[in-house]
Amino acid sequence: LLWTAQRTISTASRRQFENKVPEKQKLFQKGNGIPVHLKCGIADTLLYRAIMILTFGGTAYSIYQLAVASFPKKLD
Repeated sequence: LLWTAQRTISTASRRQFENKVPEKQKLFQKGNGIPVHLKCGIADTLLYRAIMILTFGGTAYSIYQLAVASFPKKLD
């Protein structure tokens, strides 16, 4: 006879979390002219700028490496 462990399934969570969706909806639906990806403040702005710097830096580096690879090395 094979015994299997059984767990009772409960729909009640152990912790009750506060519903923050209405607060976030109010924040993101404000018509203040700020793009939605920057509405959460300074952290969003810093993250956005860091990603843009990395993107442009990576693109410039890729173009540089393509230019270096396109010219043959001189052999003496």
